[in-house]
Amino acid sequence: MSRTARPAPVGQPAATQDVDRSDTAYRAWLKNAVRTVQADANRSADTHLLRFPLPEAWGIDLYLKDESTHPTGSLKHRLARSLFLYGLCNGWIRPGKPVIEASSGSTAVSEAYFASLIGVPFIAVMPRSTSREKTRLIEFQGGRCHLVDDPQTVYEVSARLAAETGGHYMDQFTYAERATDWRGNNNIAESIYHQLRLERHPEPAWIVAAAGTGGTSATLGRYVRYMQYDTRICVPDPENSCFFDGWVAEDPQAASACGSRIEGIGRPRMEPSFVPGAIDRMMKVPDAASVAAVRLLEERVGRRAGGSTGTGLWSALRIVAEMVAAGRRGSVVTLICDPGDRYLDKYYSDTWLAEQGLDIAPYTATLTAFLDTGLWPRTVG
Repeated sequence: MSRTARPAPVGQPAATQDVDRSDTAYRAWLKNAVRTVQADANRSADTHLLRFPLPEAWGIDLYLKDESTHPTGSLKHRLARSLFLYGLCNGWIRPGKPVIEASSGSTAVSEAYFASLIGVPFIAVMPRSTSREKTRLIEFQGGRCHLVDDPQTVYEVSARLAAETGGHYMDQFTYAERATDWRGNNNIAESIYHQLRLERHPEPAWIVAAAGTGGTSATLGRYVRYMQYDTRICVPDPENSCFFDGWVAEDPQAASACGSRIEGIGRPRMEPSFVPGAIDRMMKVPDAASVAAVRLLEERVGRRAGGSTGTGLWSALRIVAEMVAAGRRGSVVTLICDPGDRYLDKYYSDTWLAEQGLDIAPYTATLTAFLDTGLWPRTVG
């Protein structure tokens, strides 16, 4: 007797096909996991919006959105929460199976935290050059670090580990821009505008946000367009990153031969979550300028932060200088991305600067001269 399926006779309906993959125990686990991740947001007040001191006569306010006050100490806490909800609701994160991520550190710290909350293993695939403090924090949150010598292999190694373990490769560089609800729902853009509503310039002229995945700049750019604000989005890019060149040349295949020294931002390839059309302006920032700016932050505001914060602050101050020169008043916002205690052996170490061949003195002089005189020296930056 043939086992070949035959069509139903004319005039008779085909047999119903019904495949039910629901699992009561899994759905109970999923509901609890989603509730647990969402509850994390309810336990925290929003991050602070600090003012960077500028001369009152300029009529310009510079704000720092302090993302280092999240439970895991960085801007990436928001991203990790969104990625976990996205992965859970898509059915990608399963009980007992590891979550694996390619990261330069801070995202992995935050994802290790959320993995621990819902009781799944976590593996971070990171360059061996990642600061020891970040690996310690990942391990403190219950994660495991898998270090690679070549930063460009983190993607393939993460995918391989996921295939070998049956786990889920989170892939922040692909999903960051789509996992975040950019229309609102307590994203960083909505938070900034809510906190500025009673300020003298509630709609900023510029928001400055450096790019690692590109998810934050995409969220900011989409939100200001959606809300019909006139705010412009500037993305500063460090050395050894291809984002600036790819954006200027409109080249999605742009690449860099080596990794960024400014941890958390800059990439060797144009990441899928980097959305060029959501960005109004980019600046290429020397690494020495980023370090000079982050040290200035400690001097003027009393906050130590990571190098990516310095990249953003340098660019924000350049924009303020342009506004001063043009006689414009208004506000500018940039981010404190993570705390400086993760980088004491790097950006706050003169020995490390010497080893890297970085001279921050000219950039420090530029910043000091600008804040004293209102004029940005033409010789640097």
